Amino acid sequence: MKSSFSGWRYLWKSEDIRRKLIVTFVLLAIFRLAANVPAPGVNFAVLAEYRNLSTSGGGFLGFLDLLSGGTVSNFSLLSMGVYPYITAQIILQLLIPIIPALQRKMEEDPREARRWQEKWTYYLAVPMAALSAIGQINIFNSSSLNSPVGQKILEFGFSADLWLHSLTILVSMTAGTMFAIWLGELISEYGIRGQGLSLIIFAGIVSQMPKQLLSLLADKSTAVFMLIFTIVIIVLTVFAIVYVQQGRRNVPVMYPGRRMGSRMSMPVKGTLPLMVNLSGMIPLIFAGAILQFPAILASYFTSSTNADVASFFVSVQNFFSGSGTSNGGYWTLYFLMVVAFTFFYTSVLFDQQNYGDNLKKAGATVPGVHTGIPTQKYLSTVQRRITLPGAVFLGVIAIMPFLLGLLLKLLGLGAASTQTNVFLVSSSGLLIVVGVVRDTFMNIDAELKLHGYQDSLLVR
Repeated sequence: MKSSFSGWRYLWKSEDIRRKLIVTFVLLAIFRLAANVPAPGVNFAVLAEYRNLSTSGGGFLGFLDLLSGGTVSNFSLLSMGVYPYITAQIILQLLIPIIPALQRKMEEDPREARRWQEKWTYYLAVPMAALSAIGQINIFNSSSLNSPVGQKILEFGFSADLWLHSLTILVSMTAGTMFAIWLGELISEYGIRGQGLSLIIFAGIVSQMPKQLLSLLADKSTAVFMLIFTIVIIVLTVFAIVYVQQGRRNVPVMYPGRRMGSRMSMPVKGTLPLMVNLSGMIPLIFAGAILQFPAILASYFTSSTNADVASFFVSVQNFFSGSGTSNGGYWTLYFLMVVAFTFFYTSVLFDQQNYGDNLKKAGATVPGVHTGIPTQKYLSTVQRRITLPGAVFLGVIAIMPFLLGLLLKLLGLGAASTQTNVFLVSSSGLLIVVGVVRDTFMNIDAELKLHGYQDSLLVR
């Protein structure tokens, strides 16, 4: 086991790899430039005042900022990032095991089924982007009206005098989302293969780090302590993320021997690695999206003429905003949702792998277990058991801002304004960053091997 850094020089020695890296950097730069183009009709004076009053540690603003790289706080055309596409992708993945016709389609012709899934993900992303834009505008307007700002950030509605203006805003923001998705697809096709959307999200998250660092060090009296505290927390969290993401349970498998002439070779012992965290960071995104849905619905009723009704829905919206360290109910619910959805999504992904039938077709067996359905049931049981630590880990990562906020509050270090800044992004964002960096390095390492360069970028 040794680390080889000599592989770095091969990144520019290979013309194909060099071209892919340049294309990737150029497309990411275009994305960041487009992210600064504002949506039409935004009152930036009101937006700036509201943003100064809001905390960036959670809730609708923080959640969308996580996936859009801060564009939502500026009401950019790319405010929703690629989030609607990811949501559409998750919805279709969840529908496959529920609808028998889709499941049969996946089993009979996986390649054609994947093409169908990609096509309909694009189709579904368009209405999802439009609905997300409406929800985002409504919740921002209602939040700013019920805050000391007292004004709307954006005039929006479908009355006779506003429908054309509102339609222009929706079309513009939906087009911005599809443009971001298109850039991600271009990166996957002409840049670093398969990493387009991940790198789009990664670029947005990383772009916020300098601003968060300056905000963290703004208080000179605590700057040194907070810098050391941040470094320690980030290092420990990154170590934990990598450790859990690399976690595997190797299930022993016996593969049949092969006939060589007139002789039969001995059966071969192998292993089937089952991941501790098979679902990745998807449960964090989906649990957050589900918890934001009540706030979006409540935003439609906060302007009710009935004071009691308006007050009730304002309280609902405030609860599901998740901001601050005092909203322990929201963070507890978030933790439980992440854990539950991790088990659910892992079960969906694992069943799609259909290990029982695949091992049976290959003639392989798990020692002491009958082939086919019993093997699938046994492996599902093992997967559920090892998913428990992975699910709890994701849940802890999700509520880490709340936990650190409580700790900093006890230390008297202004937890409300520093709970997210401790990570320079957010705990969920850090999970995404580590995962994308790891996958990108593995992708580049595979490209080097494909071009005949054996020295690796990774640790051997």
